This record gives sequence, C-alpha cells and structure tokens, in this order.
Amino acid sequence: MEKVIFLDRDGVINRDRSDYVRSWTEFDFLPNVFTALRRLTELGYKIIIISNQAGIAKGLYTEASLAEMTEKMLERIRRNSASIHAVHYCNHRDEDNCSCRKPKTGLFKQALLGKSVDLKETFYIGDSQRDIETGLNLGCKTILVLSGQTKTEQDVANFKFRPDFVAVDLLDAVESVIEKKDESKKGM
Repeated sequence: MEKVIFLDRDGVINRDRSDYVRSWTEFDFLPNVFTALRRLTELGYKIIIISNQAGIAKGLYTEASLAEMTEKMLERIRRNSASIHAVHYCNHRDEDNCSCRKPKTGLFKQALLGKSVDLKETFYIGDSQRDIETGLNLGCKTILVLSGQTKTEQDVANFKFRPDFVAVDLLDAVESVIEKKDESKKGM
C-alpha cells in the first residue's frame, strides 16, 4: 500500500484570501508549511494537493497565472527539501455541477488511478467544512486546520460534517497523522 496524503491549498499551504489568490505576488506561504511538507516527504508520503479554483471560471485570473503560481509554489517547496507528488485543480463554479469540484471526489479518484491506497488510513487536510465533507465522501480521515477559512474550534461546533481531528496548522496536522500512525503500529 502506498502512503498518500491529500492537502487543500488555500488556507493550508498559503494564506487564504477572501477574494482569491490571483497571482504569485499574492501567494503567501503559511508559517511551518515547509517543515510540515519536509516531514511528510521524509516519511515517504506522496503529497497530493487538491483545490477548487473557481476564480478561473469567474474570470478573476487565468489558467496561465494559476500555472505560474503552481510552478513557483512547487519550486519553493523543492528548495525546502520537500516534494509534492501531484497537484489537481477544479476550475469550475458550483453551478457547473462538475464531478471534480469538492465536495465531489472526481479529482481524488483521478489522483488515485494506478495507486494502491487504503483510504481508511489516508488523510485529507483542509481548512473548511467543504473539505471535511469531501474527505468523508471519499472515505478517508479528515483533519481541519484553523489557519484558513475556519479560525476557531467554536466554528467547528456549527459544522454539519465533523473532522476526525482539528489542528492549529499544517505542522500540527502532520504531527496528528504521525501520532495516529504510531498508535496503529502499537496496536498490532
């Protein structure tokens, strides 16, 4: 079985902006991200980023600017000794009713093609109720980080879909994943 971990982008890797991250100049890595990604890389995880980017369909930025942001993001991550296995974006709006827009799981299924993965032992880390719903729809464990759209644990109390874990940021979430895996090994 391959070790895969799914991450949302905005609010998990970079600061979430209420009006979309439209260009590289607006892309701001969150604290501890490189440490967290390096830790996952060292532990042999295939890190897959899956993110809704409806700003393209809304005409707020172009596919070319998203591609530039992605390439520069990946370059900075590589320079910090971490590795992203794949990045998948849904560029549609909710009303387009596509199969790839979270909380639907089309992009996840695409990312998993040809991989042998136990979804019950796989995590999806996101910053919103939609991310948690997506993880549940996929059948994996979910971790909500409070570094993006959701800011406090009180906000989580109003969620229709509850995460398996709540973490301060990506590094805290990664520590939860490692701790959970260590507990699983001890129980064997």
